[in-house]
Amino acid sequence: MDKYEMIMCIVNAGFSETVMDAAKEVGARGGTVIHARGTANKEAEQFFQIYIQPDKEIVMILVPEKIKDDVLHAVYQHAGLKTEGHGIAFAVPVDDVVGITPATPQAPAEEGAKTEEAPKAE
Repeated sequence: MDKYEMIMCIVNAGFSETVMDAAKEVGARGGTVIHARGTANKEAEQFFQIYIQPDKEIVMILVPEKIKDDVLHAVYQHAGLKTEGHGIAFAVPVDDVVGITPATPQAPAEEGAKTEEAPKAE
């Protein structure tokens, strides 16, 4: 049985699609977005010399352990702190998973093999 990790990425509102596109490029299949609100204070904004947008999105992506590092790096490259997304990402180990079917690559049809066609609607 595959081991899984939960990648959590917290980004400025409007950047969850950027996160998912980056994750899918390296093998992730999907995720869940939660709308949130940050609690940074004025001292943090002054220290880092940035405006901290209070509206956030949390993207949760469950991935096989073997692609965790690739997904983390891709997400950070596209939506990390040095981008407009100002995102942070981290992974949490997952003990058990139910309801996930493993990705099964489609085998190419053999040359000359007969394939069934779906019935045509009339």
